[in-house]
Amino acid sequence: MKYLFKLFSTTLLFAIALQSQSFDKKWETVFEKSDYKSSATYEQTVKYFNQFAEFPEVKIEKFGVSPQGRDLICVIVSKDEFFTPAEVKQNRKPIVFIENGIHSGEIEGKDVCMLLLRDILATKEKYNYLDNVVLVIVPIFSVDGHERSSQYNRINQNGPTNMGWRTTAQNLNLNRDFMKADAPEMRALLKLFNKWEPDIFLDTHTTNGADYQYDLTYIIHKLHDVTPSMREWVLNQYIPRFKEDLHNEGFKVSTYIYRYGYDLKEGIRDFISPPRFATGYGAAQNRPTVTIETHMLKPYKERVFSTKALIESTLKLVNENPGEIISLSETSDKQRLEEYYNTEKYFPLSYKLDSSYALIDFEGKAYSYYDSDISGSKIIKYSDRDSTSQIPFYGKMNVVDSVTVPVGYLIPREWIDVIEVIKTHGIEFSEITNSSEFQTEQYEFENVTFRETPYEGRQIPTFDYSVKQKTVTINTGYYFVPTNQRRLAVIVQLLEPKSPDSFLSWGFFNAIFERKEYFEDYSMEPIAKKMLEENEELKKEFYAKLESDEEFKNNPRERLNFFYKRSPYYDKKHNKYPVLRVIKEIK
Repeated sequence: MKYLFKLFSTTLLFAIALQSQSFDKKWETVFEKSDYKSSATYEQTVKYFNQFAEFPEVKIEKFGVSPQGRDLICVIVSKDEFFTPAEVKQNRKPIVFIENGIHSGEIEGKDVCMLLLRDILATKEKYNYLDNVVLVIVPIFSVDGHERSSQYNRINQNGPTNMGWRTTAQNLNLNRDFMKADAPEMRALLKLFNKWEPDIFLDTHTTNGADYQYDLTYIIHKLHDVTPSMREWVLNQYIPRFKEDLHNEGFKVSTYIYRYGYDLKEGIRDFISPPRFATGYGAAQNRPTVTIETHMLKPYKERVFSTKALIESTLKLVNENPGEIISLSETSDKQRLEEYYNTEKYFPLSYKLDSSYALIDFEGKAYSYYDSDISGSKIIKYSDRDSTSQIPFYGKMNVVDSVTVPVGYLIPREWIDVIEVIKTHGIEFSEITNSSEFQTEQYEFENVTFRETPYEGRQIPTFDYSVKQKTVTINTGYYFVPTNQRRLAVIVQLLEPKSPDSFLSWGFFNAIFERKEYFEDYSMEPIAKKMLEENEELKKEFYAKLESDEEFKNNPRERLNFFYKRSPYYDKKHNKYPVLRVIKEIK
């Protein structure tokens, strides 16, 4: 009832505003004209946001072009007309970055930002939201996917009437692309994000999954991959504040419903998103990042207004405490370095859910199962009846792999694609031009295999590895990436091979696993014979392998390859990671 009253009040206020001579009907959105059932096209969206350019507080910029030729636009909103990052930082204004339509079938945020900016600028009803905040808004991120519009794009979703497609025109999922940055749209967004270095990042979505009473769920990192100051602020201030504000607006809110098993009775779980996702990337950038997930089965109108409520709650909180928000960014950057740079503490790379849990009250929907003749299994059926019960919540993640942070990384200049992505992330690096000596570590790989099918357009390797220490003298031809910078977490997760989102894990270095030179048996045989005669240790190793490895013993080619790999003819770069971990520079 409270929610219905809120929507009635919102609708009534808008009707009164339309009747006012001071309100131009050009501010009525497609969402409202359609009785809250439809959403604007790309062309209508650009036209609507361009109307805000008449206000001195607004600057609209093109920050990229999609593969199909559509402009990517961002809307910068500043009461003080600070339209460059330098001006904003100098005047210590917190920056809130709102990105909509990364999955363009999940488009509530676009309609929210139309309504929000109208409330702020056209009616001035919420002009105070600009008192201590600068907004950077991306109305639609996946613009090509947005225009692949159909009523059939999301089988699970209750509106809008037509909705965009999940991926880009190149069939890439932008919310898996934050680290590898394959999509032109993502490269453009990362440059924009890293130019502004926002203090809070909001990413708007609609989720699939089990049915429940909650109008909105959220993902925000608060475990191992964020700094202590961010963890404390998120847990003690941010989450309690927006939950209270949304409750007062009549919306039910929960942490994201990620089922522990198939049946909700088995519980739900927490998780840490890798930085390929918006939430994980924001955490790696030391910034509070919220992925807002409304529920697919709720009416589109309700989803838009619940999203709007969380964004407004964020703006109110930031406006009330601008100095605290800026201090949080600065402290988090400092803590990241203090915690991991030039210390013995291990940086976490991957995690596993702990088996411990706590019982929580879950506001769900009653459900039952029926036998399906089509699938030959039981299918869940949700009812309209609310059902609250206690279920387990698994909220503890354990670190299962980690690494010490080197003072930097050396990247050979020939790996051009890697360098370009590093630039896109705003990472600082320098070219080595004078002879320098470094104590380094290098990864060597074996037992390399690949997935049978591509993932996000890439062949993903798995491997075993060892680490070898060596001192190298480098004159030219390398770039040095220091870890002593605020993007330390991004750097480590890009350049440590065993990181799930590293360049190596994403297949940027797959060429190092290929052999390009080979031997003929008649050429290798006399060389192998000579190696046996001259090296007693090698001889013992060879014959021991013959005795212990039957497959090796019966494979003539591999027996000769044993010697080839140990000969000076073998490719010294094969299966070796070209990026070196720098332990220290030797003066």
